[in-house]
Amino acid sequence: MSASGGTKAIVAALAANLAIAVAKFVAFLFSGSSSMLAESVHSLADSGNQGLLLLGGKKAQREATPQHPFGYGRERYIYAFLVSIVLFSVGGMFAIYEGYEKIKDPHEIEHWYWPVGVLVFAIIAESFSFRTAIKESNAIRGGLSWTEFVRRAKAPELPVVLLEDLGALVGLVLALGGVGLALATGDGIWDGIGTLCIGILLILIAIVLAAETKSLLLGESAGIDDVKNIEAAVVDGDTVTRLIHMRTLHLGPEELLVAAKIAVRHDDSATEVANAINAAEERIRVAVPIARVIYLEPDIYSETAASAGENPAKAPGGSVH
Repeated sequence: MSASGGTKAIVAALAANLAIAVAKFVAFLFSGSSSMLAESVHSLADSGNQGLLLLGGKKAQREATPQHPFGYGRERYIYAFLVSIVLFSVGGMFAIYEGYEKIKDPHEIEHWYWPVGVLVFAIIAESFSFRTAIKESNAIRGGLSWTEFVRRAKAPELPVVLLEDLGALVGLVLALGGVGLALATGDGIWDGIGTLCIGILLILIAIVLAAETKSLLLGESAGIDDVKNIEAAVVDGDTVTRLIHMRTLHLGPEELLVAAKIAVRHDDSATEVANAINAAEERIRVAVPIARVIYLEPDIYSETAASAGENPAKAPGGSVH
């Protein structure tokens, strides 16, 4: 996995979640708090999620084979999608079940200092993990807002870790609120309500993650900046006079396929056309280094055909990405 895959953020989140999961479970054993049990399962699920992301990054590095000629870059998308399912099924649904049971049959929290102490420790640990994820993301998100970054990022790991850490911090605050209200009122139902809120939060995050990774799995085009850079690189005004139309597709977070029809001069020889294509490919790779698979088809541009073609994929004319 490349640095842009956020390996440092994943490892930081994994270490924090494993430590927190153990601490939360110990607190549950001493206090009987359902919020603590839900949170311990949440942290354990998050640890499994980070393990899946690391595994996906490792598998994505395999060399292409005749059966998979474009490589295994999309493995990272598959494992990120699995993470959203785990977060939903293990974390969210378990927390909702525990919350419902606690509301139905509330009981007092024992040894209150265990859950409170562990939650404070967990908030501090998760804050460090979240800070690492933010730092790693800031290095690549440029001028994008956080919402735009999550929606447009082609590498799924950092958005996943960001949302997981954010959900963990909000969940810890909800758990602390539920435990605090249960202790203040002497009514264990608040502990159950806090647990229920944690479950709903996890499911909402899982839905967002599933929607974003589904889009990556289906196949997304290059980002706006990359498309503009490729368009500018293709045409040199001499051997390649026009970009007729183009399509791009991410084969993985750091591997882009470019397929385009380019206009060459009608009197160019086969050798000149071949040289023009080779030169255009080189310019594209310099402009956008992740453009590793490039197919350029030469054609003679026709204004008549361009104006008549409703679909630029069928007739020379506009541009499709």
